[in-house]
Amino acid sequence: MSSGHIRPLKELRRSDAAAFGGKSANLGELLSAGIPVPAGFAVSAGAFRDFVAATGLDGAIERAMARAASGTVEDGAAASKAIGEAMRFAPLPEAVRNELEERYGELARETGTPEPAVAVRSSALGEDGEEATFAGQQESFLWVRGLEHVCDAVRDCWASLYTPRAISYRAARGAGGEEPAMGVTVQTMVDAEVSGVLFTCNPVSGDPSMVAIEASWGLGIAVVGGETTPDDFLVSKVTGEVVRRTVNAKEVEYVPDAAGRGTVRVEVTDERRTEACLREEHLTALVDLARRVERHYGSHQDVEWAFARGRRLPDALAVLQARPVTAVPERAPKLSGSALSLVLGTFGAPSPKDERG
Repeated sequence: MSSGHIRPLKELRRSDAAAFGGKSANLGELLSAGIPVPAGFAVSAGAFRDFVAATGLDGAIERAMARAASGTVEDGAAASKAIGEAMRFAPLPEAVRNELEERYGELARETGTPEPAVAVRSSALGEDGEEATFAGQQESFLWVRGLEHVCDAVRDCWASLYTPRAISYRAARGAGGEEPAMGVTVQTMVDAEVSGVLFTCNPVSGDPSMVAIEASWGLGIAVVGGETTPDDFLVSKVTGEVVRRTVNAKEVEYVPDAAGRGTVRVEVTDERRTEACLREEHLTALVDLARRVERHYGSHQDVEWAFARGRRLPDALAVLQARPVTAVPERAPKLSGSALSLVLGTFGAPSPKDERG
């Protein structure tokens, strides 16, 4: 019997964010606009609520969170540990597990792979909205294979609602009286040769005529974790001219584990460390993507993307996430050449950072 809590991403739209979370809803919205997004499905927050109710975890969560209400780091960590352990040993409701099996089987048939590798990513309610972003507060799991591992990763995403950092973040935002809930996104993995993020405006100056791009070798984990400094590009959205190009030494990258599950950290070869990881055709494709995404949403967007290894453009480009750019400054008055040089000399090249959930 189906739980009705899991739907293909292609069926979702922005209006589904309240049930499936911002990440899943935005991916469905992108698919509706013809943007290249890896196939997958979304688990609703209702599945999480069923899980909590069916396993009797609501009482344990309530008691642990009452302890965390003291506000001390120690009590928050203790509450997080208690909730996490209880969740990881609790079985999924049969209806939810059966539906995960059905949807994962559909991905297997679609990809022609018995156990396709997927990314299992949190999609918290309230995430990726205009007023606040929860990015980086919950977990993501990459190169997950097999139904049992997918089920475990979904449960681990739910448990990440109660990491010490997530608990303190919600408390700081005054969300302590709301019951948190979690949707989950499951997508086929992209074996990323290069990955990164783009902003459809200059996030430092607010200039809407620019696209700011950061890129590095492999999966985005090394950049998120601060283990490497990505290449940085500023490109005119109007002319395609590269206004700024900063190539940094990219010493490490994350690639799929040879065993087929999970990722491994490897050193980048000497010749590739100082090589720009994006060529002109890549930048052109990303600027075109920025225009399309921004036109569809009607607002500035922060887009996570990847170029798949061994594929050619346009098929190589995949969008992994999009959300509104928050806190964009008002564009400053136009400066004279000398004044502009002074500003750029003072502040240097912008390097937007954002942990990816």
